Amino acid sequence: MPASTQLTGSEVSGSVVDLFCGAGGLTHGFRLEGFDVAAGIDIDPACRYPYEENNDARFLERDVGAVDAAELNGLFQAGQPKILVGCAPCQPFSSYNQKNDDPKWRLVEKFADLILSLRPHVISMENVPRLMNFRGGGVFADFVQTLEDAGYKVFHKIVYAPDFGIPQSRSRLVMLASRLGPIQLINPTHAPESYVSVQDVIGSLPELAAGMIDAKDPLHRASRLSDINMKRIRASKPGGTWRDWDDNLIAKCHQATTGDGYVSVYGRMKHDEPSPTITTQFFGFGNGRFGHPSQDRALSLREGAILQSFPREYKFVRPTDVVNFKGLGRMIGNAVPVLLGRAIAQSIKIHLGQYPATDL
Repeated sequence: MPASTQLTGSEVSGSVVDLFCGAGGLTHGFRLEGFDVAAGIDIDPACRYPYEENNDARFLERDVGAVDAAELNGLFQAGQPKILVGCAPCQPFSSYNQKNDDPKWRLVEKFADLILSLRPHVISMENVPRLMNFRGGGVFADFVQTLEDAGYKVFHKIVYAPDFGIPQSRSRLVMLASRLGPIQLINPTHAPESYVSVQDVIGSLPELAAGMIDAKDPLHRASRLSDINMKRIRASKPGGTWRDWDDNLIAKCHQATTGDGYVSVYGRMKHDEPSPTITTQFFGFGNGRFGHPSQDRALSLREGAILQSFPREYKFVRPTDVVNFKGLGRMIGNAVPVLLGRAIAQSIKIHLGQYPATDL
């Protein structure tokens, strides 16, 4: 897994502003590819420390919905192609949101408005695949049409994370657009026989009991398990479901006909495969297939971050800060996987080599 690198001026090939930057997953991918990331913008103040500490980039605590193009324009480094990237909040488009009534979906429209005013050379957006079907597909289709009408060449594709070395079965919508010429995502770097597995990336971490903390890494901590959940995880098989348990361990809600289909909870991951999608609640055994393959506990916070392809040394909290499972789970689960960010950055780097910007 790549570690942070010290960049030199000769490696910089574009100036990047990252909207909805969170803890810095997308930014870190660009940093690893030698881009100058001028700033990240996010409304969550808790993201400031991990973003700035790991990326040597400025964090602006702002509501992106209230940011204007003039402010953004002042952030880019002069003489470099302008690259605007972002991942608008995915909650409005999630399969868990059945009402389509979360007003944050309008941030996609805001992103389009900023693009039209700012006219960056290259754009990237990453989100959940369901965005393509949200409100009958109109939101995403209108976004793409707006860019094309403004002279951008647009590429979009549903990407399977293990194809790019990410040890997690996650699918994401990646869109790239450029006013310099045609652009596309690089080819996959991994085939199914070479997918990175859970064992490959977390197998060397110290063993941990439920409710315990690694003395050398405060993020390698596991949530407690109740007595009944300890019995359940001990009865769980890697890749299995709660249907493998004795009847006395099965929750009443799953014994009912209405709950019989909900088998993607209370499960152990498999050692030799990528993990399930890391959600904001990956630290809870009952929240998905987040049981450790062999240890009787759920994933630690550090393990979740590693499965999101953050480097093992990535810092999320100050040494003196209280570690909060819910807050850090949200920060890690909402992040763009670093290696997906790196694939996007590589694609843009190749593109800029083919179609250099002349209006700097």
